[in-house]
Amino acid sequence: MNGYHPWLHRYAAFVAFCTFFLIIAGALVTGNDAGLSVPDWPTSFGSFRMPRMVGGVKFEHGHRMIAGTVGILTIILAIWIWRTDARRWVRWTGLAAVGAVLAQAVLGGITVLFYLPVAVSTAHATLAQIFFCLASSLAFFTAADWRWDETKVEDSATPSLQLLTTIAPVIILVQLILGAVYRHTKEGAVISPHIVGACVVTLLVGWIVSTILMRFYQQPNLLQPALLLGGLVVAQLFLGISSLLMKLAARGAPQPLAPVVDMTTAHVAVGALILVTSLYLAYQARRFLTTPGHEMKVASTPHQATT
Repeated sequence: MNGYHPWLHRYAAFVAFCTFFLIIAGALVTGNDAGLSVPDWPTSFGSFRMPRMVGGVKFEHGHRMIAGTVGILTIILAIWIWRTDARRWVRWTGLAAVGAVLAQAVLGGITVLFYLPVAVSTAHATLAQIFFCLASSLAFFTAADWRWDETKVEDSATPSLQLLTTIAPVIILVQLILGAVYRHTKEGAVISPHIVGACVVTLLVGWIVSTILMRFYQQPNLLQPALLLGGLVVAQLFLGISSLLMKLAARGAPQPLAPVVDMTTAHVAVGALILVTSLYLAYQARRFLTTPGHEMKVASTPHQATT
């Protein structure tokens, strides 16, 4: 019950990957304006049989098929965790993932039945990101080397790196919500807060990465995810600017253009990766750093802090 289960970890990582693929599929539905290509739910054109996968139907019904598969995989994962992992908090994370995927299915159905209300569509997109975080967390927690009682280095700065990395996923999630509102409304008034949010995220991530480079560069468990996070943010800025310019250039198009859809979908996908990477970095900061006043383990190497 307390040991490492390699196949459980591999399966959890597979579920997280499938969830990422599901986010891409959902972005393709929105990008192709295919949300009402199948006008009923839970049936498709009044039947549970496979419809003709043409036009927007292939995006909408394909998205439903992937979502259903991910839901089944998540339920299996939660049962597997409950039977093999003794850590109660990991078990509850698995149950939370099941609750999130079921709620996501209901929100998706409401979105169709009520003709794409912005609030529900935005909630659907937001919950997708939260579910991706839960699925990814289960992959992290079931890894062989995952422990919270690691040897810790003192983090004496103000504000602490622990605090910055804890705030970052919250700020990034808010930014993703603003992006979802813009994608579902296409109103110019929403783009200004989204741009401001992008600047805030960029500055915050730059602060975190520079702090790690200056003070914790000898900690690969912090340095590697920080560099990945910084690289993803740079890529996201490029994708965001490019997608905005392409959308402005294609305003008069009678239907979504493939290059615009591809660019905006990539923008959504990288945003999801930024959120999960920032969450992982927050976990790592909790695992390997401690603030003054907390008990510290004696370090095994000179560059690590001691009591």
